[in-house]
Amino acid sequence: MIEMMSSLVAGYHDLLDNKSDPRVASWSMMNSPFPTMIICLSYAYFAKILGPKVMEDRKPFQLKNVLIVYNFLQVLFSSWLFYECCMSGWFTHYSFRCQPVDYSESPMAMRMARGCWWYYISKFTEFFDTIFFILRKKNDQVSTLHVIHHGVMPMSVWFGVKFTPGGHSTFFGLLNTFVHIVMYSYYLFSALGPQFQKYLWWKKYLTALQMIQFVLVMIHAFQLLFIDCNYPRAFVLFIGLHAVMFYFLFSDFYKQTYLKRKASEKKQRLMREEEAKNGNVLKNGVSNGVSTMNKLADSYTTTRQRVIIDHGTSGQ
Repeated sequence: MIEMMSSLVAGYHDLLDNKSDPRVASWSMMNSPFPTMIICLSYAYFAKILGPKVMEDRKPFQLKNVLIVYNFLQVLFSSWLFYECCMSGWFTHYSFRCQPVDYSESPMAMRMARGCWWYYISKFTEFFDTIFFILRKKNDQVSTLHVIHHGVMPMSVWFGVKFTPGGHSTFFGLLNTFVHIVMYSYYLFSALGPQFQKYLWWKKYLTALQMIQFVLVMIHAFQLLFIDCNYPRAFVLFIGLHAVMFYFLFSDFYKQTYLKRKASEKKQRLMREEEAKNGNVLKNGVSNGVSTMNKLADSYTTTRQRVIIDHGTSGQ
């Protein structure tokens, strides 16, 4: 048992010290995965247990101005990350078919590596999405999908920065930063107030855009299983399976939120139309019945009057 533990510890240190990228070893949070892991677990605990409990007997915070500033900054941050990803590789010299990691200290390679680290940091700033939901007591927005997505991403990206800060797997970052430009733009307009609601008809397409993103990542990653490329197969599987998992999670969310709700709304509308139809038939039936009774009453009254008149004339 002791030998096994010693072997595991030795393997762990060999992996981090000898198999990782030495360029990032001294960068903040890159020495060990445990700080990132602890932050992610703390986030999940706060999101599902501590946060809602703390806010249980408190009034929701009004954070309109905070949300406007936050979402605006996230749009700027995501735009800058997307630009850096494009200019340091994907829109300059990177290949969409096979792109090994450049581990040199050339300006372009270091620019991509630094961009990867900042992308990793951006995954922590996204925790504020959840914090703001909880402070506003919108706990229904803190779904299991929401917590898994935000809680897993920093840990996933940490491994990418530690071992492959550049190359093939950064295609995910390229797509993800673009999606976040669109997503935080939506949140920004939503936070500006009701007068902007008419411009937010495209909400459901955000989830569809996320799903398209994961399909493209799957195709891009798994192609390396069929061609020769100087890129770690382990990361091909890691990125590809990561995309598969989130595709199915987002797909289920889309079905539950939009397709089933749309079917339910259609069913309710048909029921209301049927009830209205039946109500009109009943109303018309009652109306016709009343009309008939009125006619009979009028006829009876007229006949009675004639009888009285006739009898009166006879008496004279």
